[in-house]
Amino acid sequence: MAIDLENARERMVVEQLERRGIKDQRVLDAMRRIARHRFLPAELHDHAYDDGPLPIGDAQTISQPYMVALMSEVAELKGVEKVLEVGTGSGYQTAVLAYLAADVYSIEFNPHLHDRARVILNSMGLGNVFLRAGDGSDGWPEEAPFDVIMVTAAMPGIALALLNQLTPAGRLIAPIGEDELQTLVRISHATGHWSEEYFGECRFVKMTGKSGFQD
Repeated sequence: MAIDLENARERMVVEQLERRGIKDQRVLDAMRRIARHRFLPAELHDHAYDDGPLPIGDAQTISQPYMVALMSEVAELKGVEKVLEVGTGSGYQTAVLAYLAADVYSIEFNPHLHDRARVILNSMGLGNVFLRAGDGSDGWPEEAPFDVIMVTAAMPGIALALLNQLTPAGRLIAPIGEDELQTLVRISHATGHWSEEYFGECRFVKMTGKSGFQD
């Protein structure tokens, strides 16, 4: 018997997000509004609001709801920002960002995932989302600068090209570390020098491309 997806989403927000310390009301509203099951195959809909990542094909995953909410909260979005997302993946984080920011530019290295996310996001009528297939290591130079750059795949280090595409008060959020375990890092330049803040350990799929892991 299929579960009640609306109730499951509300339980996710209360039990997985609010109880773990997510406080930004705009982020909580976005997580209530964006239906995670839309970004998953039909056979996984009953698990869409489980507390963990889920497979979306091509050895990639849709991120754990808590991690999507945490990265969104760390970005400190007020609704006026121009955001670059490196790693469209399923498109779920993209849709959440579209609710929280003015414009979202998202790049996906895997052409199959790019095409799949485009269909889903277009079906949602999001007029402030712009997608590109390619290597996110290079950013999106012709649309720079960005107020926020969010990387949704594990990186061994920060790509200089991304830092160079931030506004003076911009911030970059990314999982940085080894291929099996990373730390969620926010890097900013608001004080006139680069500073780093850390928000706990995390596990993301490895980034591919020039700034990713070279197997």
